[in-house]
Amino acid sequence: VRLVESGGDSVQPGGSLRLSCEVSGISYETCMGWFRQAPGKVREGVAGIERDGSTTYGSSVQGRFTVTKDSAKNTLYLQMNSLKPEDTAMYYCVATNTTVPDVWLLLGHMYDWWGQGTQVTVPS
Repeated sequence: VRLVESGGDSVQPGGSLRLSCEVSGISYETCMGWFRQAPGKVREGVAGIERDGSTTYGSSVQGRFTVTKDSAKNTLYLQMNSLKPEDTAMYYCVATNTTVPDVWLLLGHMYDWWGQGTQVTVPS
C-alpha cells in the first residue's frame, strides 16, 4: 500500500493550495482523510471522507478547506483556501478499509495507512 502526497508549498496568507494524494495497493478503501502536524504541536485531524462521499472537517478549517476524491484516479484531494499562518504544518494523507463512524473520522488511530507527508508553509 502506498499513499503519496504532493502539492505542498509556501503560500502567502489568504492564498490557496490544493494537495493531492495518489493511492495504490488498496482494493477497497472505506474512509480517507487528511491530518496535519506542526512542530511542537499535537497531530490534528483536518478532514475525512467516507466511501459514499460524506465529509467531516476539523473546526479550525471548516468553511475554508474541502476534501474530495476521484475514485477513477485513486486520488484524494484537499483544496485549501484562505490560508493562515496557523495552517503551517506537515500534511498527511490517510486511508483505511474498515468502517469508521462519522464522529471518529478525525481520529488518527482509526486509519491503517499513512503517507509520508507534504509541507505547507504560510508565513506570518
